Amino acid sequence: MNWNTMLLMRQEIVLTIVILVLLLADVFVTKDKKTVNYIAIGLFAIHTLIGFLPLDAGSLFGDSFRTSPLIFGFKNVLNVGVLLIIMQSASWLNSKMLQYQKIGEFYALIFSSLLGMYFMISAGNFLMLYLGLELSTLPVAALAAYDIHSRKSSEAGIKLILSAALSSGVLLFGVSILYAANGSMYFANIHDNLGHSYLTIMGLVMFFSGLAFKISLVPFHFWTADVYEGAPTPVSNYLSVISKASAVFILMFVLFITLRELKDIWTPMLYIVSVLTMFIGNFFALRQQNLKRFLAFSSVAQAGFIMMGMLAANDLAVSTVVYFLAIYIFSNIGAFGVVQAVSIASGKENIDDYNGLYRTNPMMSLAIMIALFSLAGVPPIAGFFGKFFLYTSAASQGYYALVFIAVVNVTISLYYYLLVVRAAFLRNSETPIPYFRSDLLTRIGIIIVMIGLFFLGLYSPFYDYIQEVSKIVGI
Repeated sequence: MNWNTMLLMRQEIVLTIVILVLLLADVFVTKDKKTVNYIAIGLFAIHTLIGFLPLDAGSLFGDSFRTSPLIFGFKNVLNVGVLLIIMQSASWLNSKMLQYQKIGEFYALIFSSLLGMYFMISAGNFLMLYLGLELSTLPVAALAAYDIHSRKSSEAGIKLILSAALSSGVLLFGVSILYAANGSMYFANIHDNLGHSYLTIMGLVMFFSGLAFKISLVPFHFWTADVYEGAPTPVSNYLSVISKASAVFILMFVLFITLRELKDIWTPMLYIVSVLTMFIGNFFALRQQNLKRFLAFSSVAQAGFIMMGMLAANDLAVSTVVYFLAIYIFSNIGAFGVVQAVSIASGKENIDDYNGLYRTNPMMSLAIMIALFSLAGVPPIAGFFGKFFLYTSAASQGYYALVFIAVVNVTISLYYYLLVVRAAFLRNSETPIPYFRSDLLTRIGIIIVMIGLFFLGLYSPFYDYIQEVSKIVGI
């Protein structure tokens, strides 16, 4: 192994250096802890830019770690998402955590979780996948309980760690069964020796169930709304997009390549879970008043659409799902960014509190409208194109009934997204949320998201790039 080979882990190495430098900075910066925000964001911005430098495909440590243009590109998508989230997090940290001198730890935990996701999506065997999954989950459990003076935050942390422990145990049991049935932990070896034994099918079901917890698929979604509501808004934002997207990515690869011979087993599973997740996520979202719970059930419904796009199990499905995940990351970050800004300024998080918001804060109203319209799939915003390609992927394999069900669910989701838009633009309030001006980093983050939601939809090179690197998968 030489230096050029080690550079296959360039993003992991650089992020580890960022974490170490940040910890040192947090120790030595004692007077003005606000400075740590700028150090963390600046370091991660450099890391994000480095991530766009070309990188070869290859593997390390006996194929335990692998990278490819698609994996490399998806890590860059995650980097951009995390950068936007931490830009929006600075205002919350300054308002809530600065008095307790708890700034640097927040960034260290988020970056550590992201490092685990890097290893998880680059895994070449189930052992590396599991270790990466645990490294990505444990810091998020600490982040969910980060607001130590909030009872809801403490409850969110407990619920998340218990749910994560259960799901990890189920997943590990499934991995153990697959190992027992096939005699190897490596994805390539399992693919070559895979059979339709009852033991293998049981391992598949357990493995799928474990990751379904992370993705919030029905019926493994019960923790989602309570954790999103109780956790600090930046953490809910992170859970809803970065954590979910990485779990979807590795699930897609394991099903499409390693467990492809069991397609006749997991295809009906995906079909049923997709339908249940869309309907239950949407119907529960209709009943919510708290916007964080509202967005939690919205994210459950979006996971159902993603499962629909995966049913094709080919290169088109890979490119479609990755493209949709990128759009979904931007859309949810935009919605959570506005919710966080309003919550910091006024302490209000319910839909009715947004009555008359357009009259006092027109730009925030416009931003949340664009983000919600993207989640609903309204043209010409990027979410429309993302959902259209998901329909195309499912229809290409003859799942016309499922596409019709998805269209019905889009109609349902449009109704409850419009409830927020109606409150902001059409309803009046005697005590509307007063005018406020969020901090510069939050405004920049929201502006980037808004530009991205139009850029990803109206400008095609990004999708063309995803299509090109997906062909390398050879599914």
